[in-house]
This record gives sequence, structure tokens and C-alpha cells, in this order.
Amino acid sequence: MPRHVVVVIDSGGVGALPDAATFGDAPGANTIANTARQLSGLNLPNLARLGLGAITPIRGIDAAPSRAAAHARLQEKSLGKDTITGHWEMAGVVTQSPFPTYPNGFPDDVVRMFTEIAGVAPLGNIAASGTEIIAQLGPEHQRTGRPILYTSADSVFQVAAHEETIPLAKLYAWCEAARERLVPPHDVNRVIARPFTGTPGDYVRTANRRDYAIAPPPTLLDRLSDAGIGVHAVGKISDIYCGRGITSSVRVTDNEDALARTLDLMASVDHGLIFTNLNDFDSKYGHRRDVRGYGAALERLDQRVASLLAGLRPGDRLVFTADHGCDPTAPGSDHTREYVPFIEVGGEKTGSLGTVMGLDAVGKSVEEALLSVKAV
Repeated sequence: MPRHVVVVIDSGGVGALPDAATFGDAPGANTIANTARQLSGLNLPNLARLGLGAITPIRGIDAAPSRAAAHARLQEKSLGKDTITGHWEMAGVVTQSPFPTYPNGFPDDVVRMFTEIAGVAPLGNIAASGTEIIAQLGPEHQRTGRPILYTSADSVFQVAAHEETIPLAKLYAWCEAARERLVPPHDVNRVIARPFTGTPGDYVRTANRRDYAIAPPPTLLDRLSDAGIGVHAVGKISDIYCGRGITSSVRVTDNEDALARTLDLMASVDHGLIFTNLNDFDSKYGHRRDVRGYGAALERLDQRVASLLAGLRPGDRLVFTADHGCDPTAPGSDHTREYVPFIEVGGEKTGSLGTVMGLDAVGKSVEEALLSVKAV
């Protein structure tokens, strides 16, 4: 029976969409190409062989179409440039109304709501970089026990707390309660628990992050589950879909761990979808505008591509894609609204598919490989 492996390069955009300016983006965003340009090229021989350089010109990468994979750039139909919107569209849900954002912090009624939950008024309540606001407010948080509340240009309600000051169970309970009470017009798409450790001047965010997403409408994952087809989530995938349609889920510490767990599943799962998110690209490098880190992470991924290909069996498919952009060369720290890559190994076609409308091309590939076989 076939397997379908989807690897999401979280934020791996390949060029600004025509409407990028309406989302506040400066001209010329191209996460992967601009990273390569600023680093005078990238060494990505395996992804190049699969056609990455034919999707968008990338310094150091062969631009010839691939004979081993189909490749395209996907144009998002939904109105957004965030994780939830991108992943939902992959699974067939198009978001026509953007989720609310709070560039000036949350209004008083939202802060009062969270104060009731936590029993103490939060610190912060601004749009900020997570690492910067923890460095700034961490000492006062530890002294007072007041949680750090912040947001970003995305639709997120983020709560940071030191693991020795606020136990993880309490932080998670606060975020779960906030998720229940953040209803329209304040239905942010994610509430995020952001635990950290360390001492003033040396704080570090931990792998105990939890994302509490708004519940999606029915998706491809539900249809797979209803058909008895396993969906095996790696990284934050299960959080993104609120666990809906997920057969198994494994949390990871970083991209390397995520790829190792993906390979483990490829060795043990005989049928179904293996759905992996590589979050470091976005959280560690894109938002922090770390061009060198982003490039190095792409090269590390490329080194694992051969193992992923070797793990495929006859009838399997492997897709590399992304959910949005986060150009580390762009101003600010926000996501960028971009086309995303689509590279499919094991499908009926190879070579360039041009520009394809909709990130749901990913879901259609999964359906063709798994549900159509099930129907037969």
C-alpha cells in the first residue's frame, strides 16, 4: 500500500505574490532566493536535482527542469500569510477573511479576560520579537510571577513564562482557557504557550512550546481518517489541526529531530500520510532575520533529502512545500506573502508545472495517492 510524505519547509517562500504590498510587504520578497543571493549561493544539489532552481532562480542552483520530480510554484488563494492559513489551504480549506491581528497590542477587554484567567495582570501586551521581549521582561516576570503577553504581525496570542516561575501545566492551562474565550471578533488563529529557561541575559526558549489553534472546518485529514487511512503528524502539525484526523503525533526539538522522526515513520508505517513541519526555518531564522542560519538550515535539509528518497517504496510519493514566506533579508520580523514551492516525487508527471493556483495542490496529491487507491 502507498505512503505519502509531505515535508513543509515552514516559511520557505519562492517569490512575492502579486498582492504582497496589500499585506504590508516591501517589494521583492523571496525567502529562498534572497537567502542564497545574500550568501553568494547555496549548496543544494539534491533539491536542485528535484527542480527547486527551476521554480525560482536561486544563486548556486541549477535552473534546469527536473526529470525526477514534478515542480511548481503555488499561489495561495486564502487571504493571509501565516501558518494556519497555509496549512489549512493545503488540506482544502480556503480562508476568505483574515484572522484578527493586533499591531498595537490587545484591547483592554482581552487583557482583562486574561488577567481573570491568570489571576494577575500580564506584562508586555505589545507586538514584539519573542526572544527580545523575554530578554527585556524576563527578570520582572520572574520577580513578580506575572506572565508575559505579546503578539506579532501574525494572528497570535502568545504567553511566555519561565518554567521555574510558572509550571508548564499552569502555563498550558492558562493558554487553553484563553483559547476557549478568544471568540469573534478576537478569534486569533493561534494561542501559543512560550516557555523559557535560563537566567537574566541568558534566557532560552524551550521545546515545550504548545500551539492552540482555532478549530478548522472539515479537512482532508478528516476524510483520510474517516476512510481508515492513518495520518502521522511530526512537529506542530497536530496542533495546527487541533488533533483532528490525526492518528499519531510526535513532538520534536528541531528540524533534525523532525527529519529523524519522519524517517522512523517511513521505516515503520506501511500505509498513510506522514505530515512533517520543519519549524526552525520560520521561528529560529526567518523571524529573527538570520540569513546565515536560514541558509545553513536549507543545506542541512538538502543533505537529508537522499535519505528521504531512499526510504520511499514503489507507489509512494514525497512532497516538499511551504506554508508562506518569511524572508530573512526583508525589513522587520514579519512573514512575507509569497508563492511556495511544490516538488513531488513519485507522481505521474515530472518537469515544470509552472504556476499552480492554490496550496491545495498538496492535498490533491495526497488524495490522488491515498484516497483514490482506497476507492479502487
